[in-house]
Amino acid sequence: MTTTRISVGGDYDVVIGNGLLQELPGLVGEGVQRVLIVHPRALAATGEAVREDLVAQGFEAYAAEVPDAEEAKTAQVAAFLWGVLGQAGFTRSDAIVSVGGGATTDLAGFVAATWLRGIRVVHVPTTLLGMVDAAVGGKTGINTPEGKNLVGAFHPPAGVLCDLTTLETLPQHDFVAGMAEVVKCGFIADPVILNLVESDLEGARSAQGPHVRELIERAVRVKADVVAADLRESSLREVLNYGHTFGHAVEQVERYAFRHGAAVSIGMVYVAELARLAGKLDDELVERHRSVLGGLGLPTTYRGDRWPQLLDAMKRDKKSRGSMLRFVVLQGLARPARLEGPDPALLQAAYAEVSADVTGRAVSL
Repeated sequence: MTTTRISVGGDYDVVIGNGLLQELPGLVGEGVQRVLIVHPRALAATGEAVREDLVAQGFEAYAAEVPDAEEAKTAQVAAFLWGVLGQAGFTRSDAIVSVGGGATTDLAGFVAATWLRGIRVVHVPTTLLGMVDAAVGGKTGINTPEGKNLVGAFHPPAGVLCDLTTLETLPQHDFVAGMAEVVKCGFIADPVILNLVESDLEGARSAQGPHVRELIERAVRVKADVVAADLRESSLREVLNYGHTFGHAVEQVERYAFRHGAAVSIGMVYVAELARLAGKLDDELVERHRSVLGGLGLPTTYRGDRWPQLLDAMKRDKKSRGSMLRFVVLQGLARPARLEGPDPALLQAAYAEVSADVTGRAVSL
């Protein structure tokens, strides 16, 4: 299969294809002597294979294992990696390579951004979520007890390597959760994504589906176009957070036991209902949210007894300004807009529309 290269503002490329490990040294770049491969515990063998390959290419390569998923995104784990870099003598001309999902990407990017005020980082995402979201755009971050990604930095990578072969061993729940971010790109910018998913819902649930590569490439292009126009999320880039304000609140209330994509799926239905109640969106497009996401097997409801905690978490969202809540909404298909300071009654009414009973039809993926 051919290799696809998608430029992000001319600053770096996202390389998509199969069997791409040979591309990694070129993305790491000339003049780099030391490379730290950051990988989760579950990908120890993959991280070691990448390390050995870089050593064979003449690099002084090290591997550092971090916890799986959101447990990696803490100040303590970041400090551990800073210690590894210091002990190995990493300088500004050296680099980090992340191998893993979105949490590993966020952590490794943050450590790269903060070591010596910024060294090169190359992302090798191994999950669908990592490929279409976390690895592209340069947003890095770690969590605190007060919220998700509240500590972070903008630090664009030197390159992103999306080897689709890695998706073949990804558990289906993780693959389906990643599809939430793909569908998000369809709603905010590229309706062809929705058409492809709806044409074969079963195929869209599998890494072997006939449209998976096109779906990934389209989602990456959506993000690349938005990021290139607004690197530091001053305006346009906020549209990529569609569904994330409520979704991040669910993650926090659930102590990150929910997969990110599952929470964002509920968040998109919530914000669609909010837009409908605010007179911005018609019933048909709201129902399309439920049918597409539900058809993929993603949750579209959440337990109905958590409103005070969710509201408190949303008030700490990065898009909030002072005490004013701000949401990315749709005023039509692929027509994102902002809803600022909605009436509290609307917020709670939208919550009622996505609420399930406590025993729960809304089950974490």
